[in-house]
Amino acid sequence: MLDEYKTFAIRGNVVDMAVGIIIGAAFNGVVQSLVKDVLTPPLGLLMGDVDFTNLFLVLKDGTTPGPYATLEAARSAGAVTLNMGVFLNSLVSFLIVSFAVFLLVRYINRLRMPDVAPEPAAPTVKKCPYCVSDVALTATRCPHCTSQIPEEEGAADTTAAASEK
Repeated sequence: MLDEYKTFAIRGNVVDMAVGIIIGAAFNGVVQSLVKDVLTPPLGLLMGDVDFTNLFLVLKDGTTPGPYATLEAARSAGAVTLNMGVFLNSLVSFLIVSFAVFLLVRYINRLRMPDVAPEPAAPTVKKCPYCVSDVALTATRCPHCTSQIPEEEGAADTTAAASEK
């Protein structure tokens, strides 16, 4: 049973999945920082100096009555809050991560797709109407059955010639 487990754990798909999860967790940290530290400050300035983290609605005051300047102050007072800013940060993070994953999968799919197939090469052989062997296009006699090959072959000529033999 231990050998079966080793085979399962070492199999390529499991290892690939583990690497993907680890990279995804690290990527999530980068995206969270991008949203918190890079994207939300300029958006907050554009919206009138609003910090999305502190965008919340008090549903019920805590032990100390509001208003609360920050979400942290509301939480420490025990207030029940609707945290719209935290949700917006999570939503932006999700959109960035999902778009990045889309781009990654799109790129990988393009790598997997074969390039546009070249046009098929012109045929170099034709079939002998008598013995159905491959014969060079320029041949006038079949090397296998030594029959004279007509200049132009048609479907009717082929069946008629084959039935004569």
